Amino acid sequence: MDRQAIDDKTAQHAGKINELTPREIVDELDKYIIGQDKAKRAVAIALRNRWRRQAIDSDIAAEIMPANILMIGPTGVGKTEISRRLAGLTGAPFVKVEASKFTEVGYVGRDVDSMVRDLVDLAVNMLKEEKSRHVAEEAQARTNARLVDLLLPSARPKPGETETDRSRVESTRRRLRGMLENGLLEDRVVELDVSQSAMPIVEVFTPQGLEEMGINFREMFGNLLPPQPAKKQKMPIKDARKIIEAEETGKLVNMDEVISLALERAEESGIIFIDEIDKIVGGDSKHGPDVSREGVQRDILPVVEGCAVTTKYGMVRTDHVLFIAAGAFHGKSPSDLIPELQGRLPIRVELDSLGAADFVRILKEPKAALTRQYKEMLAAEGIEISFTDEAIEKIAASPPTSMSGPKTSARGGCTR
Repeated sequence: MDRQAIDDKTAQHAGKINELTPREIVDELDKYIIGQDKAKRAVAIALRNRWRRQAIDSDIAAEIMPANILMIGPTGVGKTEISRRLAGLTGAPFVKVEASKFTEVGYVGRDVDSMVRDLVDLAVNMLKEEKSRHVAEEAQARTNARLVDLLLPSARPKPGETETDRSRVESTRRRLRGMLENGLLEDRVVELDVSQSAMPIVEVFTPQGLEEMGINFREMFGNLLPPQPAKKQKMPIKDARKIIEAEETGKLVNMDEVISLALERAEESGIIFIDEIDKIVGGDSKHGPDVSREGVQRDILPVVEGCAVTTKYGMVRTDHVLFIAAGAFHGKSPSDLIPELQGRLPIRVELDSLGAADFVRILKEPKAALTRQYKEMLAAEGIEISFTDEAIEKIAASPPTSMSGPKTSARGGCTR
């Protein structure tokens, strides 16, 4: 399989990573995340190994499983941000879930398969947006043509109508099209037929759990349901443009192709980040919730090992999805996880706690540093602000005023 075939197979989303070595991947992560070199190296190698597997032109490629990663470190040191930036670097679908929200089958809560369904939903939306950008120019042209028809319908030639009359109408339509393209008629009111939604969202109780699923009843029952009447609404052209452009984009985008590529992308390049995995580690007691926690681990195990999950778009296998688990493990140890799950997280990385010197770097160096964010926000108010080194050091050394106040993480952001 040559390089072009690899790019075609992965719908061009692997183009960036094909050009990056693990060292270069780490360099990209360094732009946003301070420190944590061991974790960066681990995820960079895992990402490069994924591309290496896709480049193998033999049956053994299907046997190469991803080396899933377990990150250990306190809250706010950059575990989630490393994974999120890694996915953004390659355009891979990325989902973050909290293990504490899952429950064993038979308990109230979300089932573990929902993380895969969320990943597929995200992949479909990503592919739909990409395809929409490809047809944006044609969709805009079609939208303007329909808006011209709303402003001045193109009627059939009438008896007795001269060629001059038809030329005058066509000239007026061309002038209207030019005004629309230049945004000169955005406040003009038009009457538009707006179709009613035929896809109600209902909650379906399934053996896998209570999930919110989009059910297209018209596809299920064919012509048994009466047609949905269109409703005429008056609105400015700027609002009508959004509705028409969405309709025209939907006509131009082949959803069957989108779903097929999205399923492949989720299977081959998806990343699932399981946070707070230490919260499902049972204690010494085997009563009450501890039993449920071990049950959640056993439910997560087949998903991490590789299984087929049913989604509303079709079956998805998780064999080559990269799983990154993380937890503080305060008062607990990764060895408290069930042995089978430990074996499916072979790469173990401990992230360092942050000190005052790290916070100084966090406030100054990342592209999205807090100091830069506040400069831009205040500039919108016409206020120019600068931070001296002494001020930044003072901020970094100051303890938080309360547990509910903002907390600075290794990515240089602000969370609560």
